[in-house]
Amino acid sequence: MTKQIAFLRGINVGTIRINMPELKTAFEQVGCQEVKTYLQTGNVVFESDKTIEQIKLTLETHLSQTFGYEAFVLLYDFKLLADIIANYPFERDDSHHAYVVFVDNMAILEELESIAHNVNESAKTGDGVIYWKVACGQSTESPFAKAIAKTKYKAHTTVRNLNTLEKIK
Repeated sequence: MTKQIAFLRGINVGTIRINMPELKTAFEQVGCQEVKTYLQTGNVVFESDKTIEQIKLTLETHLSQTFGYEAFVLLYDFKLLADIIANYPFERDDSHHAYVVFVDNMAILEELESIAHNVNESAKTGDGVIYWKVACGQSTESPFAKAIAKTKYKAHTTVRNLNTLEKIK
């Protein structure tokens, strides 16, 4: 069994509402064990004997059918989470949000890195992620925020606040 973490994109922030006990049950229905949810934004830690590639499609299909929306799940080995957090490259302060953009497609990662560079935002590429520091109040308004919100990226990206990730680890 391998401990994994799933980040679901787009739940409980718009019209897609899923309560965490039902989400936990959905993960258990496809064979995940030791399932724990964190906060209300689709962070799920679980154990599985399947590889990330094997479980991703199963989860997306099952969640889509169960909850009636197009589910996008980004999966990582849980051991990577501590490294992702530790490698945040920017100084943290109260006037900025510290974010991690999880990206499961290398071409999209490179494209988003280029966009962030071209719009002069504080963003730096890590191992399968983009670290992003943005002024409070600009999380949906900055040029980079608007870029990552585009439909073409939604199947391959999701954003988490570093504070949230620290609570999970």
